[in-house]
Amino acid sequence: MMRQFELIERVKTYDPAADEDAINRAYVYAMKMHGAQVRASGDPYFSHPIEVAGILTTFKLDTASVVTALLHDIVEDTLGTLDDVRKLFGDEVARLVDGVTKLSKLQLQNVETKQAENFRKFLLAMSEDIRVLMVKLADRLHNMRTIGFIEDPVKRRTIALETMEIYAPLAERIGVQEVRSELEDLAFAVLNPEARESILNRLKFLERTGEDIVSKVMDELDQILQKALVPGFISGREKTPYSIWRKMQVKAVSFEQLADVMAFRVVVETREDCYRVLGLIHGAYPMVPGRFKDYISTPKRNGYRSIHTAVIGPYKQRIEIQTRTHAMHEVAELGVAAHWRYKQGQGRTEGKQYNWVRELLEILEHAQNPQEFLDHTKLEMYQDQVFCFTPKGDLIALPKGAGPVDFAYAVHSQVGDTCVGAKVNGRIVPLRTQLQNGDQVEVLTSSAQKPSPEWEMFVVTGKARAHIRRRIRQDARVEFAKLGRDIVEKTFQREGFALSQNGATQAIEKLTLTNVEELYVRVGEGRLSGRQVLLAVYPSARTPADDNVVNLSQARARQAHDGAAVPIKGLTPGMAVHLSECCHPLPGDRIVGISEPGKGVGVHTIDCDVLSEFSDEPDRWIDLAWDQDTRKDLHIGRLNLTVANEPGALGALSMVIAKEHGNIINLRFTKRSGDFFDMLVDIEVTDVKHLANIVAALRATPSINAVDRARG
Repeated sequence: MMRQFELIERVKTYDPAADEDAINRAYVYAMKMHGAQVRASGDPYFSHPIEVAGILTTFKLDTASVVTALLHDIVEDTLGTLDDVRKLFGDEVARLVDGVTKLSKLQLQNVETKQAENFRKFLLAMSEDIRVLMVKLADRLHNMRTIGFIEDPVKRRTIALETMEIYAPLAERIGVQEVRSELEDLAFAVLNPEARESILNRLKFLERTGEDIVSKVMDELDQILQKALVPGFISGREKTPYSIWRKMQVKAVSFEQLADVMAFRVVVETREDCYRVLGLIHGAYPMVPGRFKDYISTPKRNGYRSIHTAVIGPYKQRIEIQTRTHAMHEVAELGVAAHWRYKQGQGRTEGKQYNWVRELLEILEHAQNPQEFLDHTKLEMYQDQVFCFTPKGDLIALPKGAGPVDFAYAVHSQVGDTCVGAKVNGRIVPLRTQLQNGDQVEVLTSSAQKPSPEWEMFVVTGKARAHIRRRIRQDARVEFAKLGRDIVEKTFQREGFALSQNGATQAIEKLTLTNVEELYVRVGEGRLSGRQVLLAVYPSARTPADDNVVNLSQARARQAHDGAAVPIKGLTPGMAVHLSECCHPLPGDRIVGISEPGKGVGVHTIDCDVLSEFSDEPDRWIDLAWDQDTRKDLHIGRLNLTVANEPGALGALSMVIAKEHGNIINLRFTKRSGDFFDMLVDIEVTDVKHLANIVAALRATPSINAVDRARG
């Protein structure tokens, strides 16, 4: 265990003006408060905060950070309080300790939710002062170094998984690469020990057969720089087992195919020297195509700058070479600690937050629950990046696989919400298009646009997904409320009653709801029926016993378009009213609605076979009628066709549909034979009459043997 004077000496080496008295008092106070507590290893518990403080000195952090490290478990694990810390060490240290302290007082439903909620609150504290994260990472690093002493394998795995999914990406995001690499490798040893052992054995084999290739490559690179009179420092190392394993998984390559099992670093004086060294290396060795990255001209979001290239180097080995200046190297090694310089009494300086922290906070605002926030946050932190540009030349960094919608939300949430299309390098592209490095993206917007539920299928950033889900939830709630109001009003009207304000209040009380809007939303969602609301207000309005079963023939014979029918408008899948895929109803069809709990109302044609499944659930049946506005929109009609297997048959099919102003949006073959093949075709039409015209025209086409509306 590090002694008191050793800790102070470490701090004094980089900060001679450090508050020695504060560190001494924190050391003594923490030792006193933790008392006889011991860790799983059997060591005194106080050894943990001492080691955490020691880790922070390697990043040259200020006195307040070191004091916080010594005190970070006081509030959680001892009788000490935050007020005690504030009185003894001041507001700044108290704020940092509060940010790092694990929030174990929350009474939440499950472990996952608790983890998400703790991380959410931790992020809020981190956004105010990045030193909170530095202390937390040092705390996690020491816990991972000693994780072998935890006897419970399930607990070990849980801690390792959280480290891999949360803390290692956070370390990468603030640029502390050494911490990230060690956290990942320590977690890897717990999560997949067999794979790690296999990688280590391969590395040991290389060492035995390679005759110290690393030092020989370093000597050769040094000679190249000396001949060109470029002063620089060269270092070499093997990648960590987890880094090698991850690249093997992502790139789907073998161990021998990896270009950067061995990595070398050249640190030079100036930016210009970086590009001179790059030219010298490419002039001396063949470059591996597709393995060049210039993070100097386009830095990573965490401020990392360097030139990466892979070559077939000496002894025909594939090696990676990184070139950077001394200043860039400091940022690469210390990350955020190289930017955040704290001096006693001055508090925080420039760079209060990184942009990505603000983006995570924005995700926090729009997530429905803590677990959803945690899922989106993981998406936001795991990023192999691509760099794209706005038409004005502003750089936007996105995760690999991102598309125009992700780009739009990265520019501004309002731009994302109103995105209708995009131009990439001057050419209009589908919103599903994946962006590439260097693309110039222009987002096309319209004030009438809303986020589409389909966007969630292809966006990759947490920010985009959180905004889309939030907007869909808002729109769905409005749709559910409108539908529910219509259902309740029609139910009361059909039974000869009226819903007054007093009646609504009575229904809310009996059904234990909070307000009228929630009442209508519940009915619209199918969680309550209009009949239940009626009975809550008028208990005497009982259904006769012979009405407990719906007579299908009578239901299909009666007029569906009477005054008690609910007009339908919302036809987007997943919204309050949606068209069922079993019968594909179109405007002009006789329709009925079936209440689907949590989804709203499914619309069926009156002759749909599925309706027989609900004959004993009369409360779920709703009379529906097409709204006039709905008839003006495009809907999907599905046809079953039998087409001759001959040249030009598909061309004739598409030509007939186009002449009748239909648009094929999907086509699937269901059966093939020598002379004919069957297919399902989805066509955009306005109503059932439009589809009937297309069917008639297809039946008159010689190469088409049979045409019918699809069912099921």
